[in-house]
Amino acid sequence: MSDDTTTVPEDSDLFAIPTDPPEPEAAAEAVAEETPAPEELGVGEETLAEVPPEDSPFTRPGRWYVVHTQSGYEKKAKSNLEARIGSMNLEDEVFEVVIPTEDVVEFKNGKKQVVQKKVFPGYLLVRCFDTPPAWECIRNTPLITGFVGAPRVQGSRRNPWPPPLTRREVDNFLMVKPELGGEAPKRTKPRLEYEEGESVRVKEGPFADFTGQIAEINADQLKLKVLVNIFGRETLVEMDFGQVAKL
Repeated sequence: MSDDTTTVPEDSDLFAIPTDPPEPEAAAEAVAEETPAPEELGVGEETLAEVPPEDSPFTRPGRWYVVHTQSGYEKKAKSNLEARIGSMNLEDEVFEVVIPTEDVVEFKNGKKQVVQKKVFPGYLLVRCFDTPPAWECIRNTPLITGFVGAPRVQGSRRNPWPPPLTRREVDNFLMVKPELGGEAPKRTKPRLEYEEGESVRVKEGPFADFTGQIAEINADQLKLKVLVNIFGRETLVEMDFGQVAKL
């Protein structure tokens, strides 16, 4: 009778098991050789380095509040408040006083020029801590008529400070202006399809996502004056046709 048993060659290493495990140093070297370097993966040193945090006005110490001034006296009210902060030694409690402005392109005598206009006349933005000394300093400054917004209620006590601005409001009102060397985004020429009294939505700029009513149309310069509710008051804001959209 024949023998059907298959014999495995002695020199076969098919199921060979190493008797001695590799040294730790050798294993580490092997892993290092098999692990691709960051450059091989297309990752440079700049990508691996930590990205510095963005300097947003909202993340600075304190909170942003809106105060109302006598119309046309924003600069004087700002100067009065800054002088009062210094005289009361409150630099560590009241940090910034800002008149929000935006660059507007105008044509005068056939020449194009960029001028700064107030985003909303009659208001200042103030960054501060909500402490009694800060309140006293701001509230009693000449030409400042008061804070905008209803006082907060905390439990059974009434806090005289109104709610601070949200991050979205701060980012909109204190937009970082692009560098002079940068190219401005191109806008398509809008059609003259608006009517006075029509409701529109603001698409861009500090009043993005606000809604308002068209009060005046300047077809020659492609500009509109829109009545926007800002801080509970109706305010006329001049905009380009391309900055608004029909509702």
